Amino acid sequence: MASAALPADSSNRDHPEQQYLDLMRRIWNEGSERVDRTGIGTRSVFGAMLRFDLTDGAMPLLTTKRVYWKTATREMLWFLTGETNIRPLVLQGVKIWNEWPHARYVRETGDVIALDDFVQRIAEDEVFAERWGDLGPVYGKQWVDWPTYRYRPDGTYEKGPGINQVAQVIESLRTDPGSRRHIVEGWNVAELDRMALPPCHKTYQFHVADGRLNCALYQRSCDVALGLPFNLWSGALLQRMIAQQVDLEPGEFVWMGGDVHLYLNHEHLITEQLSREPQGRPRLEIVWRPETIFDYRLEDFEVRNYTPLGAIKAPVAV
Repeated sequence: MASAALPADSSNRDHPEQQYLDLMRRIWNEGSERVDRTGIGTRSVFGAMLRFDLTDGAMPLLTTKRVYWKTATREMLWFLTGETNIRPLVLQGVKIWNEWPHARYVRETGDVIALDDFVQRIAEDEVFAERWGDLGPVYGKQWVDWPTYRYRPDGTYEKGPGINQVAQVIESLRTDPGSRRHIVEGWNVAELDRMALPPCHKTYQFHVADGRLNCALYQRSCDVALGLPFNLWSGALLQRMIAQQVDLEPGEFVWMGGDVHLYLNHEHLITEQLSREPQGRPRLEIVWRPETIFDYRLEDFEVRNYTPLGAIKAPVAV
């Protein structure tokens, strides 16, 4: 049975977070109810855009619920290593990716181990982690080591050197800022079936104008309640790091979504969050400039003026 429509609100219409809340409300009130891959069901709209000005350290860090920006930052730094095994994240207490390898382990072995016990074993047993903690060639692998192949005259081929798309974009921003080819792409069609989850935030394009670096992120599929708060922070963070590396000021971060949805079992989260008002305007300072984008550490980032309302828990759909 469909729940009652949520009323339009807010007295804080000029706050940049309001566009996120408006999107959430529109999906819940007007979205098409669909059966999805997870079997949980969603309400979905197709095609959405959010725009955020990153001038003066501003960041799209939601305040109507607490967003664990350090966790999202650790994930972004992990992507930039090209790593595909969850063990480095597990050892830092990051739980974002745990459900996918756990589900694969249970499915393939028949051992109905609890998620917490599985994660503990990943942390303690390197051999087990190597076998069961790998996600396949997800995000970071494609970003910094996109596979290439060399074809021989006899029609066979061998693997060539990987392409570091992030390093290439930084170099092209420095040497040819007017290019329309500043792109980092995660959607490697040939390897999708080897990934635990095909990339959702799949395409990043960068644009230079008037000494500012803009970024557009296209996301094919987006869980607005749980995923998008992290995606907004992470995309803007990557933009900020690249801007620092190429001596540009951060400009506008533009997020675009394809299938933009809310899960039906997240109603309590949605109702609670839409009853809240944005609180303040968070700022990010990058306190250190390392030699390359691959050398940032969590300690290099300081968030200020962040006084969010409380976290709202909801289950992740796998």
